[in-house]
Amino acid sequence: MHLFYNTVISDNIINLCEEESKHCVRVLRLKQNDIVWITDGLGKMYKTSIIDDNKKNCVLQVVEVFENYKKRPFKLHVAISTLQSADRLEWFVEKATEVGVDEITPILCEHSELKNVNIKRLQKVAVSAMKQSLKAYLPKINSLIKFSDFIKNDFIGQKGIAYCIDERKHIADWYTKNSDCLILIGPEGDFSQKEIDLALQNKFTGISLGNSRLRTETAAVTACVAVNLLNKT
Repeated sequence: MHLFYNTVISDNIINLCEEESKHCVRVLRLKQNDIVWITDGLGKMYKTSIIDDNKKNCVLQVVEVFENYKKRPFKLHVAISTLQSADRLEWFVEKATEVGVDEITPILCEHSELKNVNIKRLQKVAVSAMKQSLKAYLPKINSLIKFSDFIKNDFIGQKGIAYCIDERKHIADWYTKNSDCLILIGPEGDFSQKEIDLALQNKFTGISLGNSRLRTETAAVTACVAVNLLNKT
């Protein structure tokens, strides 16, 4: 199954961009009448047939449309601190997309080291991971926001903050199956006590991801895996 990403469908015709056309025709060696799958990243999966195998402008005819393809009964939002290495944040976005995540927000915490994030690069990583893992939903990547500003936003669903000190509920005891949830993952130096107190004041629950001390990106992926496994997806 060959999956491509395209958001423009007109009269059941899809034109791949030059980069995607090259990959389709020259790299994969697909030709006229071959089947190609397209997702719009919003839950639709299109089964298409190549009608023009031009390596710069491959044209596809929609054969069948699948709505809400493998839609999950819950939404997962992970807010993760910026990391010392941009590559590690990209790794998280890639793995979280493969496992299953709906929204990712980079947050700037008191102990965060990197002060900026290349959102366009993260979006590109997410698109690639979505196609590789044959998913129809592209995670929303939000702009970088300060922890103190983010924590005040409204969110309907369970809200958890993972940190290393004090008594916390294990994620398996905290999370309710099929529920939307927001999980905060802190920087390498953990959240400050001020940030933890602010989160608790805003009705977040302190949660644990296990006994091991994890890197930020590992903790974030572990949270994604845990929620998906608890939902048996």
